[in-house]
Amino acid sequence: MNEPTGAFEAPGGRTLVVACGALARELLQVVEANGLTHVDVECLPASYHNTPDVIPDAVATRVRAAADRYQRIFVGYGDCGTGGRLDAVCDELGVDRLPGDHCYEFLAGSSAFADLHAEELGTFFLTDYLAKHFDRLVVKAFWLDTHPEMRESLFGNYRRLAYLSQVDDPDLVDRARAAADRLGLAFEHRPTGLANLETHVLAGTSLAGTSVAISEPTPSPLSSGAH
Repeated sequence: MNEPTGAFEAPGGRTLVVACGALARELLQVVEANGLTHVDVECLPASYHNTPDVIPDAVATRVRAAADRYQRIFVGYGDCGTGGRLDAVCDELGVDRLPGDHCYEFLAGSSAFADLHAEELGTFFLTDYLAKHFDRLVVKAFWLDTHPEMRESLFGNYRRLAYLSQVDDPDLVDRARAAADRLGLAFEHRPTGLANLETHVLAGTSLAGTSVAISEPTPSPLSSGAH
């Protein structure tokens, strides 16, 4: 997907952002800092990223459940490993999402993110959220605490850990550096702030338009029933 179109409604109608839990703090900060009092944010578990096949159906379920309570609905996800299935769901429901493949892309900006990949394809990325919850979402989720021998098979093709920070917090830098050490990767810190995310949110708020109509679910191979 490209730039969001009609993501947020102008004040006067309620807007819901159905978002990844890993972006909750950042989205709320943007919403509050810009006085978007008509916008609510509801988050799905960040752990869904470990099983991205569940993301499209979970988003669809949440969007449909909220359709009668909101004038507009926006999806606060990138593709996030769904292989285009989330885009298919968004198209079916008539809603937009954040641009890019991952949160790393829309936080860093597409150009900067592409440069990071060009520099080193074997890059493992962390955000503030992932730096805070690295033990739970990476170490324990992939059994590295009980089966450390898994590290090589899971992360052996990575060469660098790039920490994309949204806030200036030395403690998080230390945590991210420790995560790189845990995985045996070189460490690099790239501050991103929230400017790129804010740009996409504000671009949506400036677009007036009619509210989207949420379609009824139709039989489709996209619907696996996993939530």
